[in-house]
Amino acid sequence: MTLNIRVIAPDRTVWDASAEEVILPSSTGQLGILTGHIPLLTALDIGVMRVRIDKEWIPIVLLGGFAEVENNKITILVNGAEEASDINPELAQKNLDEASQLLATASSSKAQIEATQQVRKARARLQAVATLTL
Repeated sequence: MTLNIRVIAPDRTVWDASAEEVILPSSTGQLGILTGHIPLLTALDIGVMRVRIDKEWIPIVLLGGFAEVENNKITILVNGAEEASDINPELAQKNLDEASQLLATASSSKAQIEATQQVRKARARLQAVATLTL
């Protein structure tokens, strides 16, 4: 038995495939889902979702959203998502450096929050790319 996983961003369907297992970056920590999981609705954080297909793990960056698990179907609605294979590691590192600099120089709480979000997104991208090389 497999899980049917759909990742839907505002502008496109990012992922629509079957898998044996998925690990989600929920707002309370990593959440593993296997076939037969009880129904669940959870908030997702910025982080890396890992999908296992035939012993291979595929990383996908999720930029926050929600996941619903029911009857071996996982529907994931996200603010944005990127497959790790589409991420340029050098650009991701540059984005992290720039976001870290913005965070260090942020003068208002709004600027700090925005810079923190940018840092978290850049770190998730780098983490996903690093997973590909393992």
